[in-house]
Amino acid sequence: MHANVGDKLLVHGRTVGQHDRTAEVVEVLGQKGTPPYRVRYDDGHEALMSPGPDTVVKPDEHA
Repeated sequence: MHANVGDKLLVHGRTVGQHDRTAEVVEVLGQKGTPPYRVRYDDGHEALMSPGPDTVVKPDEHA
């Protein structure tokens, strides 16, 4: 996986009733755009994330 600051990560829900979540990459901690990433979710919560196969990168539209 490769992402840049400003990209969005779409994390698909894994179980019935679990909604998809969107997070913005605010810092790339791996080398050359690789995980882990510091992300900010829509509700303002920030976390350190190493995305799994249920995650899709949506490039920053303004880049």
